[in-house]
Amino acid sequence: VQLVESGGGTVQVGGSLRLSCAASGFTFDDYAVAWFRQAPGKEREAISCFDHSNSRKVYADTVKGRFTTSGDSAKNTVFLQTDNLKPEDTAVYYCAADTRFGCSTMILPETLQYYTLKFWGKGTPVTVSS
Repeated sequence: VQLVESGGGTVQVGGSLRLSCAASGFTFDDYAVAWFRQAPGKEREAISCFDHSNSRKVYADTVKGRFTTSGDSAKNTVFLQTDNLKPEDTAVYYCAADTRFGCSTMILPETLQYYTLKFWGKGTPVTVSS
């Protein structure tokens, strides 16, 4: 059972990347899948969430209007399309999945303080150069 992120890389300011989070050993059907990122010296923060049970999408204010999350049940994969990238988007990007919480909870900063989410990937790095 695992989550595997891919699609990270180095892009210039204003560029785009499409990140993927693929699940194996289980299906996303009942899961909320959130994308997190962690920049050097900073805490991990939730930036988006896609809930497969109701197709709800939630975004942090820092990425709203620039990032789009979506799910493909046939591929058992969740995507994060990142557009108009800025230097402050540089971070390692992780996906996490859990059936206990909806996206309203997954996106809260304090969620990681109190809960260990069920599945995590190992991350994919994104570097935005100016």
